[in-house]
Amino acid sequence: MSLAVVRSRAPAAGRAPEVTVEVHLANGLPSFSIVGLPDLEVRESRERVRAALQNCGFDFPVRRITVNLAPADLPKESGRFDLPIALGILAASAQIPAASLAEREFAGELSLTGALRPMRGAFAMACGTARSHRGLPSLMAAPPVRANMGNEAGGGASPHDSSDPPGDIPELYLPAASAGEAALVPGVAVFGAADLPSLCAHLSGERDARLVPIAPPPIERVAPGAAPPDMADVIGQHGARRALEVAAAGGHHVLMVGPPGAGKSMLAARLPSLLPPMTDDEALSSAALLSASAYGFSPAHWRQRPFRSPHHSSSAAALVGGRNPPQPGEITLAHLGVLFLDELPEFDRHVLEMLREPLEVDRITISRAALQADFPAACQLVAAMNPCPCGWRGDPGGRCRCTSDMAARYLRKLSGPLVDRIDIQIELPALTPAELSARAAESGEPSAVVAGRVALARERQIRRQGKCNRELTGRETDEVCRLDCAGESLLREASERFRWSARAYYRVLKVARSIADLAGDVTPNAGHIAEAIQYRRVLPTG
Repeated sequence: MSLAVVRSRAPAAGRAPEVTVEVHLANGLPSFSIVGLPDLEVRESRERVRAALQNCGFDFPVRRITVNLAPADLPKESGRFDLPIALGILAASAQIPAASLAEREFAGELSLTGALRPMRGAFAMACGTARSHRGLPSLMAAPPVRANMGNEAGGGASPHDSSDPPGDIPELYLPAASAGEAALVPGVAVFGAADLPSLCAHLSGERDARLVPIAPPPIERVAPGAAPPDMADVIGQHGARRALEVAAAGGHHVLMVGPPGAGKSMLAARLPSLLPPMTDDEALSSAALLSASAYGFSPAHWRQRPFRSPHHSSSAAALVGGRNPPQPGEITLAHLGVLFLDELPEFDRHVLEMLREPLEVDRITISRAALQADFPAACQLVAAMNPCPCGWRGDPGGRCRCTSDMAARYLRKLSGPLVDRIDIQIELPALTPAELSARAAESGEPSAVVAGRVALARERQIRRQGKCNRELTGRETDEVCRLDCAGESLLREASERFRWSARAYYRVLKVARSIADLAGDVTPNAGHIAEAIQYRRVLPTG
């Protein structure tokens, strides 16, 4: 047989679209061509595949070899196509049974010795395989997942625990070092191979070389000797702790303003510990996005909400996505988690302005001349900043040396439309020596206790409207935030006094709704409105 077809997938920001690798051997002058929009990494696979086949004892056909990666309009990148290309050549030259490649998918980078190297995107590829097999939509749409992903403390379910018949489960073959994370996806039989000869022996049906589906790896939540960030570690800052609890309950964005050492970064790092546990849909979507990125996905982070903290020197492409073809940025990698921007005014203003739309609609669209990509960005923004360039403005000890103009220019680095999209804006005072010395006597609430209240509040929201309060539209906000006369009067008076925009008005309503949910009240009252108003600090931006 001079034609072989092998199935694989491309690493496209968590979607992992299917790629058909067609290998044709023809008579003529010996050559090796790869077509189908391959990038440099894929074109270089010619030399890796040739050396791997020869060093493993296979015959490399001295013929005209044409490899087509379909669809032709989809850019192909990374070395994951080495393995399917090599298997296609072996099947086309009758060195392995061509029928053994049917209804199976393969991916992996080959070394010159034939060993299979680790690859990124294994989890995303397994998700794509499972969803294509079951006829489900793309991961980016976050559809319901039929199979259960395992208990909260352990790993994912075994592929064979799916309700699919045993013979109807798709098979996915990956490098042994990358197969563990893919095994967390239910409904797929994942096989890990150490090298090309062992995989070919399995495909040829050799009894002593049969591979078995691997089980999901054990999940170790915390590294030995390390403790996860906990709210009990925070000294003082009771107002900020309460604001963070409200933000976690409703999924609200937060801006913290305070002097150096007030605990802004410490509080931000503990927000993920307050958020509700990830659902099956959320865990799959988040892990698939991280798996396909350059950062990769670790099974130890399974079902953990991402926490991304880019440096203030980050470019626009790094923060919101870019390149050609489009790649996701930090706001997408923080999907369903927390994006922490420390020293907010130190970011380039043009970079920050690109956050406006994704903060409003929880998605970002990157358009290029030949391609448009739509990435999810439903994360919670937590930003921190100093009140002036030196950081000590308002300090009773007189340490601030900034003039009023210097402080105003510093704050004007943030535009009004961007600050308007941040629901909760709070000031953190500097810790006093008395608070620091009383640390041992103070016993703050641990994250587990606060997270319990947050989970109950979020459950009320899902039961009432099917989404968290931050995601409510204007009409939905009017329906679920009906105020009494006192509350409506207070909100109207505050809106007129502070000259809020319509967006700010509704965001205060949503925060009040979250406060009411934490209290278990059916409707927000004047007390909830008053607390929500206190979280709306107006910055003199321009």
